[in-house]
Amino acid sequence: MKLLSLVKRTGAFAAVVPASLFLGVITPTIPDASLPPAHLPVHYQDLAAPAPAALPAHSIVLTVESGDTLDSILLDGGFDRTESARLTREVARVADLRRLRPGNLVRFHYQSDGSIDSVQLKITGWGEVDAVRDDSGFLVVPQQASQHEIDTAISGRIESSLYDALTASGEGPQLVQQLADVFQWDIDFFALQRGDSFSLVVRKKFAGSDPIGYGPIRAARFTHSGQTFEAFWQEAPDGHGGYYGRNGSPLRKQFLKAPLQFTRITSKFSKSRWHPILHCFRPHNGVDYGAPVGTPVMSTADGVVIEVGKKRGEGNYIRIRHTARIDTYYLHLSRFTKGIRVGRKVTQGEVIGYVGSTGLATGPHLDYRISDHGTWLDPLKFKSITPDPLRAAVLQQFRANVMNLSAKLALRASQVAEFAPKRRALF
Repeated sequence: MKLLSLVKRTGAFAAVVPASLFLGVITPTIPDASLPPAHLPVHYQDLAAPAPAALPAHSIVLTVESGDTLDSILLDGGFDRTESARLTREVARVADLRRLRPGNLVRFHYQSDGSIDSVQLKITGWGEVDAVRDDSGFLVVPQQASQHEIDTAISGRIESSLYDALTASGEGPQLVQQLADVFQWDIDFFALQRGDSFSLVVRKKFAGSDPIGYGPIRAARFTHSGQTFEAFWQEAPDGHGGYYGRNGSPLRKQFLKAPLQFTRITSKFSKSRWHPILHCFRPHNGVDYGAPVGTPVMSTADGVVIEVGKKRGEGNYIRIRHTARIDTYYLHLSRFTKGIRVGRKVTQGEVIGYVGSTGLATGPHLDYRISDHGTWLDPLKFKSITPDPLRAAVLQQFRANVMNLSAKLALRASQVAEFAPKRRALF
């Protein structure tokens, strides 16, 4: 005889017995209508997933990341490979895709059936490209932004470096070099101190509302070690321009303060200095600027190259004659600029070679020296010659510019213009 089995059910035990014991007396079970629905049996085959609701027309925006191409972005947006390749070719006909940079945006618009009916590409600093689906594929229309310039007042205070002060103000690093170039004849930028401050008016370039660079600095004020220097841009009748002090005296001197930019002084001019290699005291006839190998070295003034060569102590060196009395020397170079040779004329600021550690050197640096008819001068104390000041009608025009720009220099980081409204808000 088959044994009874017990099956647990909702808080009680029910007996399950062989059906043959109940032949002829089986009565069908009718669910009790009084039971709540939760107690009704539910079968797995009766369950079905709800049909997904169709999405309404909508848009998404993808950001271009490093390594992306327009083709890869279009594929991520939902295009198949054939249509993505075709649209990439169409866009390339109206826009330079090499301008595509991380941070640029691509907007996709989808119909309710999931198909893409338009794509908008925003290229920062250039404009936008619209691609709208039509019967033949996509109609691609470029919307290049208009370019314009705006005078902008910028100010800052040195806490760690000029670079940090300007970039903290939201400005590009190229403005750092421009400001240093303005005062390169008067300020030693290797010796900036905490608390030094500056303000400037620069012509800022825009494509639409996107900043794309800078024009010349029109006016600047720099306070260093308690002394304030000013500079105002003025064009000459021949179209060339330069920077002048408030009284019309040019800032440009015959010699730059230093032959390279943004390094550090590792050894100064001295009558008696301990030589780290020869291990004896001897004069140090120049200033050592520590810098990485390959840092460009500039001629500090107009002149003619009279020596290019290599010596045991000096390593690769260049000697330039500037006047009948003044020569400058550039020692321990890694290499020379192509075309530098004896008899070659060079201009102030022209790159003539690159920092190295040739000769008797413990590390990469430039040894810069100045000789006055055979007598060594301290480059840090050398006083340069100032060209002639502005005169006559040009001086009158300059004074009017100074009055206008001085008022703008007093503004604190403001933009002296308003933007026109954008064509539409795609992004």
